[in-house]
Amino acid sequence: MSLPTIPNITPKISLTRCETINLLLASIALEEIGLSHILNAEGEKIQHFLKKDPCNVEDYIKLNASVNKMLRSIVSSQTLLQFKLEEVISIDDEACHEKCDSKDKDKCSKKCDKQKNNICKDTKVIPCICSKCQSKEKNKEC
Repeated sequence: MSLPTIPNITPKISLTRCETINLLLASIALEEIGLSHILNAEGEKIQHFLKKDPCNVEDYIKLNASVNKMLRSIVSSQTLLQFKLEEVISIDDEACHEKCDSKDKDKCSKKCDKQKNNICKDTKVIPCICSKCQSKEKNKEC
C-alpha cells in the first residue's frame, strides 16, 4: 500500500475583509433557510400522519419521538449558528469603522476619522455602523 500523493497547491484567494464577512453572513443565512425547510417538512409529516387517522397510540408516540429528535437537532444547530453569528459580528466590530463601498473596493480598508463624528475619510461619507457607535450610549473611544 503506497502513501497518497498530495499535490502542491498554492491558491490565490483575494477577498477583502468586507467580502469575507459578507460570505460568512450568507453562509449563516443559507443554513437558516435549510433548517426552515426541515421544520416545514416535519410539519408536513405531522399533517400527513393526522390525515391517515391512525387509531394506535404507539404510532402517535413514535411520531412524537421522531419529531422531538429532529427538533432537538434543529435547536442545537440554531445554537451553533447563533455562536457563529456572534463571532462574525465581533469580527466586524474588531474592524470598527472599516467600510466597504461596493463601487470602490480599493478604499474598503480605510479607517474612520475618530475626530469627525465617526465619518470615514477618503470614502463617500459613510457613517460608522459598528455596534459601539449604534448603541444608545455612544462610546467616546469609538
